[in-house]
Amino acid sequence: QVQLVESGGGLVQAGGSLRLSCAASGRTFNSYAMGWFRQAPGKEREFVAARSGTSTIYANSVKGRFTISRDNAKNTVYLQMNSLKPEDTAVYSCAAGYVTYRDLAKPSEYNSWGQGTQVTVSS
Repeated sequence: QVQLVESGGGLVQAGGSLRLSCAASGRTFNSYAMGWFRQAPGKEREFVAARSGTSTIYANSVKGRFTISRDNAKNTVYLQMNSLKPEDTAVYSCAAGYVTYRDLAKPSEYNSWGQGTQVTVSS
């Protein structure tokens, strides 16, 4: 397993931007698929974005607004969030695992999780 630590959350007004970071430990970071998930109060965890190799997928609700990227030299994956909406408010968590492309949106396929970072978007 790999240890993950998120940062970059905070309070932002609607229409604003935030960039989340997820720093990973371990020498095998390059081989992991990386995903971002979020969970709002009273709701189930939902998929946001994931990257495996050069392939990326996004939830329809964030497509065109969010971008996932990774810097293997820094063992870090990022989530750039633009045009934020109040409904984006949630705890955002990154995850890592050996996940096939077709399963990237499934949280059960990931075996390492960060502690999460709060994102709050005010209207």
